[in-house]
Amino acid sequence: MRLSRYFLPTLKEAPSDAQIVSHQLMLRAGMIKQEAAGIYAWLPLGLRVLNRIEQIVREEQERAGAVELLMPTLQLADLWRESGRYDAYGPEMLRITDRHERELLYGPTNEEMITDIFRGFVKSYKALPLNLFHIQWKFRDERRPRFGVMRGREFLMKDAYSFDIDEASARKAYNRMFVAYLNTFARMGLKAVPMRADTGPIGGDLSHEFIVLADTGESQVFCDRKLVEMSAPGTGVDWHDLQAIVDERTSLYAATEEMHDAGQFESQTAEADRLTARGIEVGHIFYFGTKYSAPMKAKVAGPDGKDTDVHMGSYGVGVSRLMGAIIEASHDDSGIIWPDSVAPFDVVVINLRGNDEAVCAACEEAVAKLEALGRAVLYDDTDERPGGKFATADLIGIPWQLTIGPKGVAEGLVELKRRATGEKVSIPLDEALARVRG
Repeated sequence: MRLSRYFLPTLKEAPSDAQIVSHQLMLRAGMIKQEAAGIYAWLPLGLRVLNRIEQIVREEQERAGAVELLMPTLQLADLWRESGRYDAYGPEMLRITDRHERELLYGPTNEEMITDIFRGFVKSYKALPLNLFHIQWKFRDERRPRFGVMRGREFLMKDAYSFDIDEASARKAYNRMFVAYLNTFARMGLKAVPMRADTGPIGGDLSHEFIVLADTGESQVFCDRKLVEMSAPGTGVDWHDLQAIVDERTSLYAATEEMHDAGQFESQTAEADRLTARGIEVGHIFYFGTKYSAPMKAKVAGPDGKDTDVHMGSYGVGVSRLMGAIIEASHDDSGIIWPDSVAPFDVVVINLRGNDEAVCAACEEAVAKLEALGRAVLYDDTDERPGGKFATADLIGIPWQLTIGPKGVAEGLVELKRRATGEKVSIPLDEALARVRG
């Protein structure tokens, strides 16, 4: 992609109302544009990152056995009346009446709709266990939307819903999502800590939030330091028996501010391991038994032929919110530092002399060879001064910068910079390609 033909409206300064680093950098890097309070247009660079985050979430859900579908954004109010949540949910719900006086709502979550889909098609325990997920835009009418995509009103969310014949089976489904989340966030370069959490309007008696530690976090969190040091379980786990992995983490103290017990924290955690920090919620999982299936009559015939209410859980990941969390965890004074797995491009090729035929030819060769390796390339062929090009490359955070100028062409060298470390080397193009290939 040639930068001269791309749409990248960068800003030298962040707007004064952008309070946190991720919001400032996303605006400055031309990734989003605010259209209304808490509602953003996703510009090309931001959309590329959003799509890569979404794909990682999708892959890890499927690896854990979940099946993707897509539900609409608008839902019938009557479904929510069946569960008893329509009047209880509060002003965060955007309620709509269509021209036929039918009451609708812009979905803040999908427990009712997925239960309706399930009860319409699944009649026997032989179809269980079942986990269905979708990735869809949601709307919650926050009183004070702020911090950019971290607390917007419209947001992209992955929500999954599990259906099982009994509590024991449902808790196994819960464990699969617990482990899938650890792997998901690790692939994005994040260290997410599972913490006991309030079930809130979703309901249920078992719930964990997944928290990324960051100075600009929305709430205070308390945990055993060993949790932060644990590696993700990885893909080579036995998906049928994950209890040991879950127990290893849940046996250590970790709680959000709402669930914190100071006495338990002190008695359960050695003083040297007590960590108090601020955190950003990036995922939330719930087991709520028959809270929705019972009032909505989502039943299956069990092995004995008798109908029984299915046990359910729900599992959310803030896909758009994750972008802000990644930036909060990975940036410097010059801009964003994208982990390779979610970067909008893998390499930016910087042409230092756009009117020099030899330099342009060398750049075209580099771009062609990088793309042949399967790398996504942004080619800065603009007439901007070198200093401006370097500043833009640092701001947008592409992992590798490959710079070609007249001196390098004469010597048969290119300059390769790793954005995360700032390390620069002047080496032949083939060696640079080998490093980028990894």
